[in-house]
Amino acid sequence: MAITDDIRKAATDPTPLYFLAGTADLAVQQAKKVPGIVEQIRAEAPGRIDTVKNIDPNAVQEKATARAKEAQETLQAKVTELLGTLDTDLKKLGESAQDLALRGVGVAAEYAVKARETYEKVAEHGEQTVRTWRGEAAEEIEDFAIAVEPKAEPVEVKEEVKPVVVAEDAPSKKGPAKKAPVRKPVAKKTTPPAK
Repeated sequence: MAITDDIRKAATDPTPLYFLAGTADLAVQQAKKVPGIVEQIRAEAPGRIDTVKNIDPNAVQEKATARAKEAQETLQAKVTELLGTLDTDLKKLGESAQDLALRGVGVAAEYAVKARETYEKVAEHGEQTVRTWRGEAAEEIEDFAIAVEPKAEPVEVKEEVKPVVVAEDAPSKKGPAKKAPVRKPVAKKTTPPAK
């Protein structure tokens, strides 16, 4: 029964559809910016092409070689420094590993929360987009007014009890007579009139 309820809930939950609608709307908004970016690139392209044409390949090679040597020296110095300061105490290393693992779990949990918040924000944006598409803004105000001031009609519950007659004069082989269970009528639920 719980599986059926979960399936119903998943099938009737509109949040993923709202997320898709919100994503589509945000994509359209971003796509509207593309022509301006293309124009900017088109305007800047000739200057950049001329700059690339005028670069001396030997100068580029010398700069790359100098940077590679500098990076190698820096890396070697850092490795030497790290090896020199490395604590060989296994207990401290274990504590550090445990601390890093806990930090990793904390960061993963934080990212999961942020992802859920982002998902909910995009789904909310999608819901607003769908309402705009449908023109449901006025209906939402009306629904809110109904929720605030519901017109509840009183429901009468009539209970009818029929007495059960048990004959005490006649001896019974089965033992004492049992009373029949009393059925209570089910109260009718009233729903507000449809618009």
